[in-house]
Amino acid sequence: MTRVGHWAKGARAGRSLFPVLALCALLAALPMTGARARDPAFLTFGAGSFDMNGGDTTATLSLEYTHDKRLFWEFKPMGGLMATLDGAFYVYGGLAVDIFLGQRFVLTPSFAPGLYLEGGGKDLGHVVEFRSSVKLAYRFDNRARLGLDLYHLSNAGLANRNPGANALMLTYSMPLGPPRR
Repeated sequence: MTRVGHWAKGARAGRSLFPVLALCALLAALPMTGARARDPAFLTFGAGSFDMNGGDTTATLSLEYTHDKRLFWEFKPMGGLMATLDGAFYVYGGLAVDIFLGQRFVLTPSFAPGLYLEGGGKDLGHVVEFRSSVKLAYRFDNRARLGLDLYHLSNAGLANRNPGANALMLTYSMPLGPPRR
């Protein structure tokens, strides 16, 4: 492929990430609610299906930490790791934003670059992969959350091969410490 071909492919991949980043920026600009102000850091456990609409579907488990400190308006640092039962492993770090839909439901889009090792799992084309995610969770009185996480991994055109993978996970977010005031 020519240099122009690589650039064009990368530009197309960048355009596909733009709506996610624009939505996160817009949602982060929303006014802060009392519910958002009180949530602590979270440790989130997840289990579900990796590459759910591809040819290499397998079970997956994840562990994620979301800090309670906010950076860049309402974005919170987060990071985690994911492993599939066929030996793939992914570690990532990025930013998330909580959007409260009333007192009980929380929508959390996030974006994180990370490193992917395929092991015996799906070849995603590159060791660097980007994770775009949206979680919808129910929030209990103790601030714990039970939800669904839908995410996509893609190398955004860093390699000629970029099949991507989608995952759907059931998640439980355990609050760490008392709610912040």
